[in-house]
Amino acid sequence: MNKFLQITSFFLLLNSLLFSQEFFIKGLVQDKNSGKNLSFSSIRVLNSYIGTTSNKNGEYELKLPSGSYTLVASYIGYYSDTIKINLNENKNNLNFLLGQTEVEVPEIVVTPGINPAIEVIKNAIEKKKKRESYIKSYIYNAYTKGIIRTQDDFNTKSNSMSLDVGIDDTAKLKITGILENHSIGYIEKPDKQKEVIVARKQSSNFASSINTLTGGRLLQDFYEDKVNFLGRELLGPLAEKSYDYYYFLINEKIRQNDNTILEILMQPLDPSDPGFTGKIYIIDSTFDLVKLELQLNRAANTGGLFDSVFIFQQFEAFDDSIYMPIDFRLFTTLNVLSLAKIGLEINTILYDYQLNKDIDDKIFDKAILTVLPNADKKDSSYWANSISIPNTNEEVEAYERIDSLSNVPFSFWDEFSILSNKISINQKLSISAPLAMYHFNRVEGHTLDFGVFLDEALENRLESSFRTSYGFADKKTKFDFSGSYLFGDYRTYSVSLNAFKKLNTLFAVSDEYGEFTSTLLSLLSKYEFKNYFYSNGFDIRTEGEIFPVLKLGLGFNSRIYKSAKKNTDFAFFYKDRRYIENKPIYNTKINSASINFKLDFRDYIEDGQFRRRIGNQNCYAIFDGEITTSSKALLKSNLNFTRYELNGNFGLKSFNSAGITLYIKSIYTNGSLPYQYMYAIPGVINLASYDESFRTLSINEVFGTNVVTLNFEHNFRDEIFRFFNVPYLKSWDIQVAAFFNAAYSTINNSSENILPEVDVSELNHPFYEAGFNIGHILFPIKLDFAWRLNYRGKNNFVISLNTGIL
Repeated sequence: MNKFLQITSFFLLLNSLLFSQEFFIKGLVQDKNSGKNLSFSSIRVLNSYIGTTSNKNGEYELKLPSGSYTLVASYIGYYSDTIKINLNENKNNLNFLLGQTEVEVPEIVVTPGINPAIEVIKNAIEKKKKRESYIKSYIYNAYTKGIIRTQDDFNTKSNSMSLDVGIDDTAKLKITGILENHSIGYIEKPDKQKEVIVARKQSSNFASSINTLTGGRLLQDFYEDKVNFLGRELLGPLAEKSYDYYYFLINEKIRQNDNTILEILMQPLDPSDPGFTGKIYIIDSTFDLVKLELQLNRAANTGGLFDSVFIFQQFEAFDDSIYMPIDFRLFTTLNVLSLAKIGLEINTILYDYQLNKDIDDKIFDKAILTVLPNADKKDSSYWANSISIPNTNEEVEAYERIDSLSNVPFSFWDEFSILSNKISINQKLSISAPLAMYHFNRVEGHTLDFGVFLDEALENRLESSFRTSYGFADKKTKFDFSGSYLFGDYRTYSVSLNAFKKLNTLFAVSDEYGEFTSTLLSLLSKYEFKNYFYSNGFDIRTEGEIFPVLKLGLGFNSRIYKSAKKNTDFAFFYKDRRYIENKPIYNTKINSASINFKLDFRDYIEDGQFRRRIGNQNCYAIFDGEITTSSKALLKSNLNFTRYELNGNFGLKSFNSAGITLYIKSIYTNGSLPYQYMYAIPGVINLASYDESFRTLSINEVFGTNVVTLNFEHNFRDEIFRFFNVPYLKSWDIQVAAFFNAAYSTINNSSENILPEVDVSELNHPFYEAGFNIGHILFPIKLDFAWRLNYRGKNNFVISLNTGIL
């Protein structure tokens, strides 16, 4: 009897496995008369949420469990083709043949003041409102394929990328990178969303962390009022009163089975206003949007960076004739100052919709995108049995070519570049490049530098570097070793160690100017704006995100400080000039302990390895602070002091693409703080400024132990010219921002008593300055105009170049 039960159970299990097996259907969608392949046609399983769309060659793939199905292929302008199948094996050549319907050029009755297309759009907007009232939540699956085209192959894992300089024909671009992923999207009205990447793969020249191009993050639903492109929210075709912004014209009436579909042309009423141009397709009887073929106009193409941006999207009916996106396709070519072209194609198909499904609140957290830990470990069998967009012959060839290039033995000279700061020895190890092997200042003189860097080791958990240098003027050898190890699924905890004997820049925390700038100005003009001091010791620190919005850290520092002096007056020119003397510091030993925190309320992406905050949110708030204490009794330090720091960083979208940023820094000190620990208000060097600097103060002019600074900026981009409808300027991509800075800075008595002989400027009551800058989106240089509002006497009005390249 037991044996009989075992045999019966075996056959029942075998039967269950056979009937639960899934099979593939592959084929073409073609024009019945001409044999032309129909790109991006829709293939649906009747009476279900399952479906897909064909690729640009008309090829499709569909995976289904064994059983009987009715498949329907449709395409606007054609009668649908229906095929019934009994699926118990893979079917490779199941082709659909669609017959073309008639196209009717509508007879437009012109009535003064009435555009018939406007009436259609008004009805479509009302239908959209009913759609929105029905949809409370939904879940969907998405498959996305991203394709990058350049002239030459490149490797994003290395320090260099070859671009197609001088190419003006995008047809000459070839596929040099492919990314694919499968994701699940969760949407709950009014504003909850979450994307989970369950599987991803990419050509071997891409790091997996780059592959977060999911349908949900890039997908734009043109049923929405606002559609986001290039950081600007554009009015959609069915936005409230879109007919006051766009011109609409009924171009054709197209039949699709029993429906008459209106092909409507659209473009902004004012060509200088950013928006879409192209065609939308609306069902004449129900006023549902079913398809669109649009481009960004020049005004929306900020800076003219793109030769073109083409968007294609289709919608299919689901519950109660609710139309949902079934695909989203983006085709664009980036044109960098007419020197380099990069083509980008995004193809997303959406399927398995679940409308008004109850979604667990735990799904929605600060991570709007999460890559599952095993997403990169899916093998070929997973992808062979997943719904996807079939690879074209060009894509198959590109995979093979890129993989073969990646297997070529790595050569040191492949990564050698005189303009780079590092040269890769292999994928993890690099050394200093020639550009980073030399610097000059009046303390060290001519200095040779060399560094060894270990990056992304041990599954991107270990980072380490060792730098050494020798100054021929001070005749000292320096070194700086640092290493950190990251813990946690998304590497949100760290332990770090830093040991050093080096030359430091005084007030480096508020000095944004690079070492290359300092070296160049010294050698060419003997203009030295930095001051230096020696230190040796070590730092240890541990940090971690104990909550998604809260990071805490602990640290201990032990340092011995010594003043540096000027040791050379060398320069290529101005031989008769002398460098200014290097400022002394307070020579001492400091042992200190610190505790720090960071509250960051921005959403983030969990990319499979790291947790990355999203920087371009409409509204954000970030707080961070630190308490540092030095104690003679407890820590065997030479000074007693406690330093408190609290900072706030805020952002708010004001109107259209314009935005406001506010940065507040506050420092308060008890006890004797040495000169080198004080905070200098960020000033500028001659004619060169940067964002969040005080344009009418010189670098290191004002420093203190008790400091408050405020930096306010309203970046209008080009919106101010559009708002006032300024001819020409509103279409030239001129960017304008207004700023206001305020500061307060004093030195407490205990710190003043140990201050070396240096010039002291305090701001005992608040200092104010205001101004604006103007620039162009394509160039990293702006022209700043700034006025002192009080403390007048010098630099009352300053014009400077604002650039981050210094």
